[in-house]
Amino acid sequence: MKQTLRLLFVAFFAGAFTLIGYTYLIEKNEISIAEQTPETQFIPTNFSSSEGLAFDFDFTDAAEKTVHAVVHVKNTTISRQATNLRDYFFGGGEPRAMVGSGSGVIISPDGYIITNNHVIANSKQLEVTLNNNRTYEAELIGTDPSTDIALIKINATEKLPFIPFGDSNQLKIGEWVLAVGNPFNLTSTVTAGIISAKARDLNEFDGKPQSFIQTDAAVNRGNSGGALVNIRGELIGINTAITSETGSYVGYSFAVPSNNARKVIEDIMEFGDVQRGILGITGGNLNSEIADELGINEAEGVYVNGIEEGSGADKGGIEKGDVIKEIDGLKVSKFSDLVGYLGSKHPNDVVQVTLLRNGNQKTIPVTLIKLETYEIKDLGLQVKNTSASELRDRGLTYGIKVSRILTKDMDKYNLNGIIILKLNDEKTENIDDAKRILNQRDYNEPIKMIFADRHGEINTFIFR
Repeated sequence: MKQTLRLLFVAFFAGAFTLIGYTYLIEKNEISIAEQTPETQFIPTNFSSSEGLAFDFDFTDAAEKTVHAVVHVKNTTISRQATNLRDYFFGGGEPRAMVGSGSGVIISPDGYIITNNHVIANSKQLEVTLNNNRTYEAELIGTDPSTDIALIKINATEKLPFIPFGDSNQLKIGEWVLAVGNPFNLTSTVTAGIISAKARDLNEFDGKPQSFIQTDAAVNRGNSGGALVNIRGELIGINTAITSETGSYVGYSFAVPSNNARKVIEDIMEFGDVQRGILGITGGNLNSEIADELGINEAEGVYVNGIEEGSGADKGGIEKGDVIKEIDGLKVSKFSDLVGYLGSKHPNDVVQVTLLRNGNQKTIPVTLIKLETYEIKDLGLQVKNTSASELRDRGLTYGIKVSRILTKDMDKYNLNGIIILKLNDEKTENIDDAKRILNQRDYNEPIKMIFADRHGEINTFIFR
């Protein structure tokens, strides 16, 4: 009996001890977790408090400032539709009017409007409709196909609302922007997004570098030529392109930076065409693979592969093998960064080029030279003025040099680097001669080209 009571007492005591210890440990753990909550706390996913949140922006002010300065542009072109085999093979046919449309941005109260070149291309008549539904006939002032920018003008009796230019060089990735335009002929449409990337090159592999602002603001057909504005209502880009397998917006849109567009239209108004300033280098982007091949340690920047004789880079002291890292204090990670910045500069402007040479950093002032090239679109060739040394090396006294092949069809003729001596039996001493000769030519007239190849032999081609 005593043994039984002793066992019951031990069991009772052990159970009580276990219960007290369990309770103590649980309370201790609860206190330990509570002490850590400042480091591990979870924030509810509601937006009842707007303090410090990125969405604490009001887009209505920017929209109100800009929507009345974005216009609808209607372009009427005339094409001929073949009605028989003769028309099909030899041209001709019944004329037919075709109408396209896009957007434009009023940039001055007296009616100057900036838009895309592809919006007004081949126009026979241009009409502009304002946000108040008033329609005006527009005059084409000038175009620049290489940047896809055009300038038109309307004559209104009243001062017009306009959008001031912002500084596209100061844009930051993640910054909020609005796209204002007329997609699908829907007037006064505003969409919002952020800057997704800067200095985006869509033609990276075809020798014609570009520098677009990339956004995720919805842009569709008809938005071309419209405004990309910041939250202050300043123009920081001209909406130009989308990339899509369907032809409609899928998340990527591209705009010409405002600094480049502004420079283009200022040149058109002052000179009648665009005056481009260039460094005078050839080169390309760096990455780890290319850096290893070149035996350098840099994976970002522009590698200088060649220097144009007599250019600002040549006179300033830039050398083959240099790696350009900055220009005027702006970082250069790839060639399109350089192209984008230089697109806003003029000939004879001085830029500060920061580069690496043999591991040492130095900054060189370079005076930009005027780009002296001309695209002969009917031949698919770009030509430039020839230096005295190039002519001397080939035993020539005049001629213009083919600097780039523009179409795949011309690759088979191996014309890159030839010196064109005559077009249609007239001397081509400079690119102005080429412009004059081809502008005087009838559209259906063949082009006769006499040239010296890279070995100095004289050849004649006739292009029909």
